[in-house]
Amino acid sequence: MADRDRGYGEPELEILEIELLLEGIHRHYGFDFRGYAYSSLKRRLWRVMAEEHLSTVSELQSRVLHDEACMERLLRALSINVTAMFRDPDFFVAFRDKVAPLLRTYPFIRVWNAGCSTGEETYSLAILLAEEGLYERTRIYATDINDAVLERAEAGDFPVEKASEYAQNYLKAGGSGAFSDYYATREGTARLSRRLKDNVVFAQHNLVSDRSFNEFHVILCRNVMIYFGRPLQDRVHGLFYDSLDRLGILGLGQKESIRLTRYEGYYEPLDVHHRLYRRIG
Repeated sequence: MADRDRGYGEPELEILEIELLLEGIHRHYGFDFRGYAYSSLKRRLWRVMAEEHLSTVSELQSRVLHDEACMERLLRALSINVTAMFRDPDFFVAFRDKVAPLLRTYPFIRVWNAGCSTGEETYSLAILLAEEGLYERTRIYATDINDAVLERAEAGDFPVEKASEYAQNYLKAGGSGAFSDYYATREGTARLSRRLKDNVVFAQHNLVSDRSFNEFHVILCRNVMIYFGRPLQDRVHGLFYDSLDRLGILGLGQKESIRLTRYEGYYEPLDVHHRLYRRIG
């Protein structure tokens, strides 16, 4: 945990306990949360401790290292899984207007949706590309650190009570049809169309420790790095730079930016407001 992310004024023993917990998780399970932003990490740890009826981080460390089920619960808490179909609709409007025309110049398109969570953003992108006539020549690689959320993503299910909200997002995102065309309902669950999964590969990938695995024309990683400390953000930006095609597109979350990173000079803004950048270096 970098000094600037440790949170000055915090009890030294508490900081030490958290560092030991993260080190133990990394050595025993291979998950590396040591570069996460301190304040966000602490909030999530305290929530887990309350749910586990524990009073200290050291008690949590002992339970996590000896109980894989507890580790799974902690992993769910530390993984950021807030998502929705066509979340931030204006971003998808910008993607249709600014990115889709560029993708038409490629005979085959590779997209990496990093930190895909339960898959809503991935399937939103699949719908958009289908409506733009690009999906049939696209392969989307959707990755996340958490195998449990990836299983949910592969299933392609969502609560039917979300359908109205998602339909509104779809229309605001420039959808050209009816959102109901893309799913069927059964016993209170909505299941997305099989054709939206045909060109998607879901896989486990750790942004903190894993390497590049392909060269992509588009990388979307939205609302993930806001939970990382600056050194880890720099590491992930390096991973994305190494993974992008020469004129590839990087899409970030509204509170994220390429500015003030060492890679800033290697991109040009495609749409600054919606955090779309094109690699030029």
